[in-house]
Amino acid sequence: MRAPLPPDEAQRLRSLRDYNVLNTPPEAAFDDLTLLAAQITQAPIALISLVDESRQWFKSRHGIDTCETPRDRAFCSHAILQKDTVMEVPDSKLDHRFADNLLVTGAPHIRFYAGAPLVSRDGHALGTLCVFDHRPRKLEAAQIAALSALSRQVMTLLELHRQEAQLMKSEQETERLLALAEKSRGALLSVIEDEQQAGSQLRESEARFRELAEKIDEVFWITDPLRQQVLYISPAYETIWQRTCASLYAAPGHWLAAIHPDDRMRVMAAEACQVSGDYDETYRILRPDGSVRWIHDRAFPVRDSQGLALRIVGTAKDITESKNLEAQYLRVQRMESIGTLAGGIAHDLNNVLTPILLSIGLLKRQEQNPLRLSILATIEDSAQRGAAMVKQVLSFARGVEGQQLQVQIGRLLKEIEKIANETFLKNILVRCDVPPDLWVVKGDPTQLHQVLLNLSVNARDAMPNGGTLTLSASNIMLDEQYAAMNLEARPGPHARIAVGDNGTGMTPEVMERIFEPFFTTKELGKGTGLGLSTTTAIIKSHGGFMQVESKVGAGTQFQVYLPAQLESGVEDVNEAPAPEPPSGGHGELVLVVDDEATVRKVTQQTLESSGYRVVLAADGIEAVSIYAARKQEIAVVITDMMMPVMDGPRMIQVLLRINPQVRIIAASGLHAHAASMGVRQFIPKPYTAETLLKTLHLVLQV
Repeated sequence: MRAPLPPDEAQRLRSLRDYNVLNTPPEAAFDDLTLLAAQITQAPIALISLVDESRQWFKSRHGIDTCETPRDRAFCSHAILQKDTVMEVPDSKLDHRFADNLLVTGAPHIRFYAGAPLVSRDGHALGTLCVFDHRPRKLEAAQIAALSALSRQVMTLLELHRQEAQLMKSEQETERLLALAEKSRGALLSVIEDEQQAGSQLRESEARFRELAEKIDEVFWITDPLRQQVLYISPAYETIWQRTCASLYAAPGHWLAAIHPDDRMRVMAAEACQVSGDYDETYRILRPDGSVRWIHDRAFPVRDSQGLALRIVGTAKDITESKNLEAQYLRVQRMESIGTLAGGIAHDLNNVLTPILLSIGLLKRQEQNPLRLSILATIEDSAQRGAAMVKQVLSFARGVEGQQLQVQIGRLLKEIEKIANETFLKNILVRCDVPPDLWVVKGDPTQLHQVLLNLSVNARDAMPNGGTLTLSASNIMLDEQYAAMNLEARPGPHARIAVGDNGTGMTPEVMERIFEPFFTTKELGKGTGLGLSTTTAIIKSHGGFMQVESKVGAGTQFQVYLPAQLESGVEDVNEAPAPEPPSGGHGELVLVVDDEATVRKVTQQTLESSGYRVVLAADGIEAVSIYAARKQEIAVVITDMMMPVMDGPRMIQVLLRINPQVRIIAASGLHAHAASMGVRQFIPKPYTAETLLKTLHLVLQV
């Protein structure tokens, strides 16, 4: 069955052409992502597929030799119709869209397909990162999330390629001008050898240079190395350097004074290589307004018949935008690596903290001595603080999920203003500026409140001697040009929230690391280094992004951009009813499944001390075996979600086939979509004895 054309087909094809990637050779960066997709999903075939007008062409392929297929056979033609989700076909022979497809009935005999759309900056689905299998099956939630994340990495590579292509085009224009300069060398030599005879030729040649040079954005310059004079500098110098051409004619070394101190000595040493033709430098300049720009500077000598360099011809290009894109991409890659590491560590810490909290609950029941109870309370408080820290790490590493309500940012800012006025030192003045027509955003008000409070507390700490905390918000419409220069931005209406201070400010080196988990500039014991990393995770989960500006001694401003809804209205958050107090068990048999022996043991002791009977299993396979033999006797199954051999989700599917009415409590340090798997309750690790017993009591009452 042929897929219908997307409603934005014409614009989509133009966007695809703009990337100029069709029919290009294979590249290792794309092949690595394809291989990673195949390994994560355990699929024999993986492709980066771009859907053209009448075909789908493969930029990268794993497990298949074909370079392209007709579009009317392509699974991806259907996948690009839904830009925001991964399309999954568990069994193509049971799907009316693909049952008669030649790729299903014949080689390569596709039975399973999953494709994550490749969505461009302007919102068009260009193709997919997809995987195939020869047998029917489904992906796990983690595999779908990984496939989606890899598809975004593919688009990041495509975006960088487009930027590089634009830079290459500009460089080709520069090379053309330099070629013209070389062709004019004879005229310039004639001027040097006989100025009186060739004076008119010199004026004509330099006029031609000037006409060509003033049409490009790069600085075009000509110097006399013998007399150490600047013969010509194009007007682009004034645009990029923000200094006059006249100042350079008067003092040829004036351009060096603008170079960043950290780069100046290197460039001065390389300047001597201009005569030899080896000058090709990248450096920073400081404009009079304090802004920094990156420059790519090249020079070529023009020699006479004896090989003497009579002129130096060069170009200087502003490459700040491409440098910023490169830095953003590397920062995203580094943060994702740190997030993966932090997530793994946090998962293990949850399994360490869970037995501690459960054991404290057991000891408190059996202890009457006030001193020992006080010691246990101190231990429990420390363990709870550790659990809260682990939760923050997981929020950074895996993202956060919450309620999706319409939120009025103005109300949140007013609440933060009230808290700051009541709790901050009196030498800090709080100013709040919120327009009455501020657009609403969709998200979790509690999480957004946490974001604003974190930023405000950081601002307070940056003003130890007092100052002004500024809270403001405004409506802003981001265009496609802005989104192209900011990797995390999307075009459309946004609410911009600014939290600023006039405190100590930050150095560029500190700003580079402030979003890393556990990095802090505060004194030992006064900060965990998780505030900004958690804040970033919350903002990303709301589809937004954050920018920061800071200068040492002049303060800092954080700007949060959140996608806005032009219509107004706010939904209230209903508080959940308090759970019923736990009561002891009456001999009910509970199956506890966890791969950590200490968690199993302490959970067993906790439940047995409350009147329950317990049977233990170390993994999903053992649990299925026990349940199959004692399903009439087992009242509840309490299971971890991440285990070797057979994990929690797979085990739950098997138990539901054995008994659709089985009562299951899922436990995990990561947020689990438990309800969608038929689970009655979900408790986050690490959990206390009170939480465990309350949840068990609630499930048994149903």
